[in-house]
Amino acid sequence: MNARSSIKQQIQRVREEAIVAAVNRLLATKGYDAMTVDEVAAEAGMAKASLYKLFTSKEELAAAAMVGVLDRALAFVDELRRQAKSAVDSGTPIAAIDQLKSVVRWTMHTQLQGEMPSLPAQNSNLSTSLQSNDEYMDRLIALSNRLSTWIIEAQTAGGLQSGLPVELVLYTLFARACDPVVGLLKESGQYTHEQIIEWVTSTTFDGLAGSGLKPPTS
Repeated sequence: MNARSSIKQQIQRVREEAIVAAVNRLLATKGYDAMTVDEVAAEAGMAKASLYKLFTSKEELAAAAMVGVLDRALAFVDELRRQAKSAVDSGTPIAAIDQLKSVVRWTMHTQLQGEMPSLPAQNSNLSTSLQSNDEYMDRLIALSNRLSTWIIEAQTAGGLQSGLPVELVLYTLFARACDPVVGLLKESGQYTHEQIIEWVTSTTFDGLAGSGLKPPTS
């Protein structure tokens, strides 16, 4: 590879990163349906024609953003796994249920920071595009497998109901990444991000019954 080709590839990579970052911001703030390719181009600071040379459709743009957030999720989960291994080696193992809670907190923190893409639950074109995207599917399967291992361990240890299908628990955890409750509590302006994250984590794992939730503090 000559120097000119290398520079060209670097420029293309920088442009792709700028586009994906723009898509991520727009998906987080406006959602998929409201986002337009014109807005993506403007947000990324380039002509629409230049954008189409790298991404041919709105669906491809959304898929690229989802691949990016899955990469970040996998990096976070893999760091948790490294920490868990170190904890076992030092004689202070970390419970699987606590690992799952850490993942849920991370997803909500990412959403509260405006960095979590928001995609519609039902969109045939987008769904087809995502399912045919190998990068997206490989990462989704990898993340699902890692979380499923913790779910089974938590059920075995009694931290989660053993009778629940693993898929149900997995989808419940995934749903926290786009939970409207998180956004509504944030928009109210009455609570800190830390309160929102802890409360929603508590209701996710412990339910609404009982007296475990504390009243808001200023």
